[in-house]
Amino acid sequence: MATATPYTGLHALVTPQDSVLLMIDHQGSQFAGLHSHEPGAVVNAAAGLTKAAKLFGVPTILSTVVPDRGGRLIPQIQDVFPDQEPIERTTVNSWEDQRVVDAVAATGRKNLLIAGLWTEICVAFPAVHALADGYKVFVVTDACGGVSPEAHERAVQRMVQAGVVPLTWMAVAGEWQRDWAREATVPGFADILFAHGGGVGTSLAWEFQLLGLDKP
Repeated sequence: MATATPYTGLHALVTPQDSVLLMIDHQGSQFAGLHSHEPGAVVNAAAGLTKAAKLFGVPTILSTVVPDRGGRLIPQIQDVFPDQEPIERTTVNSWEDQRVVDAVAATGRKNLLIAGLWTEICVAFPAVHALADGYKVFVVTDACGGVSPEAHERAVQRMVQAGVVPLTWMAVAGEWQRDWAREATVPGFADILFAHGGGVGTSLAWEFQLLGLDKP
């Protein structure tokens, strides 16, 4: 029998009850330097991830760096949590801002999911830093991006070597849903897929059309 590790078994999958999400620096100035991905794809993934966090009741911390010069948080994220003020930092590494650390700790969750710009700096720095504080860290790579494809790829490699788990926003949402018998969140999950799921969302809409249904 295989020995269970932190990266295997049912406990290795995230749940809404043990997750906390940190969204870092999805700002205009950061998108201006984004060249690893098509910017619209990152916006779409970040929006889908944020909406999924709200749907499943996952505590979400928003943070920006020097927003007066770097731009406000993009509305596709801010509008999901309209009453939440992002933590405005001067530190490049958000884990060096005690307010961010305290906000994450206050949730009592140990599965820390991170997405942000740029992958090689504002994501990698806090990701490897938080590991040393006892968090299991996941980076949602398609809701991140770097100044070049290589910068993003090297950052993901660096984080994986340190023990960070990379995944994508739809994988996160799928782990949070996990069971279609959890019917309370199925309609909301479907709506997120319709809006942000790309080919999955359009195929799902087509399936509902053929079945004569408007909603799940």
